[in-house]
Amino acid sequence: MMTKWMAGSALALVVAGSTATPAAAQIEGRVGKLEAEMRAVQRKVFPGGAGAMVEPQIAPSTAPVDAAGVPATSALTDITARVTSLEQQMASMTGQIEQTQYKLRQLEQQFEDYRKATDAKLTQPVAPAPTGGADAFGGPGVTVPQAPEPVSNAPDAAAAPSSGDPAEDAYLAGYRLWQSRDYPAAEAQLKKVVATYPKHRRASFAQNLLGRSYLDEGKPSLASIAFYDNYKKFPDGERAPDSLYYLGTALLKLDKPADACKVYGELTDVYGSKISPGLKADVAKARAAAKCK
Repeated sequence: MMTKWMAGSALALVVAGSTATPAAAQIEGRVGKLEAEMRAVQRKVFPGGAGAMVEPQIAPSTAPVDAAGVPATSALTDITARVTSLEQQMASMTGQIEQTQYKLRQLEQQFEDYRKATDAKLTQPVAPAPTGGADAFGGPGVTVPQAPEPVSNAPDAAAAPSSGDPAEDAYLAGYRLWQSRDYPAAEAQLKKVVATYPKHRRASFAQNLLGRSYLDEGKPSLASIAFYDNYKKFPDGERAPDSLYYLGTALLKLDKPADACKVYGELTDVYGSKISPGLKADVAKARAAAKCK
């Protein structure tokens, strides 16, 4: 143990003190410094070691007993060499610790750079995907107009004459917000439509358009949840087939082509006879892009 070695060193210093007091005092100071440095290293390497010490690689050797009257210079020389060796080991250990900490900082920085690059890639805005049905007024087979560029000083997108149907008016307000690319406001309005009018035919439209808003905003994870919820909650809704198609689009954005292929298969199996020719063509293109078997 380190404490035994230190005790032996102290005893040797006492023996040598009568013939080499200045040298012994100097060595005792070096030993004290080494003890303090060793404890610091121990706390850094073994923070939970409760003061345990590492066994030194150089153990004290058994010195022969000098004849009476012979000066104790051999013992003093021996302990000096051992202290010097211990100092060298301490310096080497400290250097290794600093190198390890430097490499760890490099790895942490590399991981942080990778995380930022991945987040930036996932949040890039995406162009609206093609559709086989209208989200506003038309029925199946009508193409939804692309969202126009925002117009400065434009009137309130939600303001419009009342149709006499609160659910219809609420949905069209959300649709106009989506058209103007005010995605957060559109999402809040569309969620309100689904929650307030779950039995209305526009609930399926609103839930599907909610997913499209997330997709256009560059949030494919939230979009996939919204599309799946539309298929799950409103399987007979007019926009359930469209939601399955866009769910596949969102999964491709998330780099999950195998899952997207399963969704396209589900769309064909469940709604094969009901989807429009335009949507069928879009699904065929999507399956080819995802390399579905």
